[in-house]
Amino acid sequence: MPEDINNNNNNNDDKDYEDVCFICRRPESKAGKMLHIPNNICICNDCMQKTFNSMSNINMTGPFQGMPYMDMFSGGVGNVQENVPKSQKLKKKKPGTGKKKAPEGVFDIKHLPAPHIIKGKLDEYIVGQEHAKKVMSVAVYNHYKRVLTDNMEQEDEDNVEIEKSNMLMTGPTGCGKTYMVKTLAKILQVPLAITDATSLTEAGYIGDDVESVLSKLLAAADNDVEKAEHGIIFIDEIDKIAKKRNTNSRDVSGESVQQGMLKLLEGSDVEVPVGAGSKNAMVPLTTVNTRNILFICGGAFPGLEKIVKNRLNKQSSIGFNAELKDKYDKDANLLQKVTTEDLREFGMIPEFLGRLPVVFALQAMTEDILIQILTQPKNAILKQYKKLLALDEVDLVFDDEAVRSIAKKAIEKKTGARALRAVIEEFMLDIMYEIPKDDLIGRVTITEDYINNSGAPKIEMRGSGEAKILTQRELPEALETEDGMPV
Repeated sequence: MPEDINNNNNNNDDKDYEDVCFICRRPESKAGKMLHIPNNICICNDCMQKTFNSMSNINMTGPFQGMPYMDMFSGGVGNVQENVPKSQKLKKKKPGTGKKKAPEGVFDIKHLPAPHIIKGKLDEYIVGQEHAKKVMSVAVYNHYKRVLTDNMEQEDEDNVEIEKSNMLMTGPTGCGKTYMVKTLAKILQVPLAITDATSLTEAGYIGDDVESVLSKLLAAADNDVEKAEHGIIFIDEIDKIAKKRNTNSRDVSGESVQQGMLKLLEGSDVEVPVGAGSKNAMVPLTTVNTRNILFICGGAFPGLEKIVKNRLNKQSSIGFNAELKDKYDKDANLLQKVTTEDLREFGMIPEFLGRLPVVFALQAMTEDILIQILTQPKNAILKQYKKLLALDEVDLVFDDEAVRSIAKKAIEKKTGARALRAVIEEFMLDIMYEIPKDDLIGRVTITEDYINNSGAPKIEMRGSGEAKILTQRELPEALETEDGMPV
């Protein structure tokens, strides 16, 4: 009985996916109606006709002798379709869905959030970056209005086509580029694919093809082509595909990749492998139209500050009112002044930049911004550790001086907001290890001296309002006693 129930569930799940030809690996939407033979094998009409043609040219001297196709079908044991993973199956299109019908959910014009609402949602999770959040909110809102306008029927004779506005964001590492895109996709509830440009190579070379970007979006949309055609693709580390300088070898991971991405960014029908990153794999192919897919490219662009600085220093002159050449040496937000000419000199081709009309930069992390990141967002790092110790019924408190010391140590690492967790993990190790040993501890207060390795946190026992200030050497010893007091 349990096996029959499982088989029925598998059959119901398979009804939502297209049949794939066992020989040419084309889905039902491309090859037409399939023929079913034993062992649950599906064959398209073209491959079946080729099989009959091969049978007419050979002599039947034995069972299935000389017929490679029949040997392949009869040699398998069990259900062949069960061995095909769902990641290589395409979902069937729902009947009655046309191009002019507006999709459900966020793509309905009545439910599309306005730019100020999108920015308000971003403010709950992201601190600072006001200009970047405003630019992204307006660009996303205009993009999906464009999608809705294309899907709805228009009675006006003068139809105005709205062009797609892809985005290119620059900023130092750890300033929140990837996190901002993840939060945006969560707000809009659309499929999101985050990929890395470092693994992309020219077609025919070892590495991922350009079409693998769409394969990840298709997988994020549960292999639903219509849903994937309204998703968002974030290509990180886009600066790694810049043109290589002073090289005599073929640039298979630089300028050629930019040229291969031109058709994706502008909008075209692309053959995409389902469940794999290469077209050479024995997987079905499907067609995805990238016209309504929003592309967001991001990168740190190391060395771009020097290009911007050289351009700005050319305007300097000689005299009492002249600007000094070292004026921009200590400017942390120099990328805010970047232009398309600077990106071209960095190594991005003009055809690629022309398809990314919205260019903006994120601010560098300052001490005040890092303090806000530690305390203000919904999922702030300090709130996460407070919740972890709250599960052990221990109250975790951070002094204001301790929070500022954490931000100072993070700035010294020069890795942006990512350095915050590295600093916190270092001094929270002993606390997270020793606190669960004693059930009498009720509150732990992190002090500035403990952050600077010159003291220990304040520990308060349950029922007693007195706080015991221990040295760093006494902390493990006090937590190992029964009453929680120093030996």
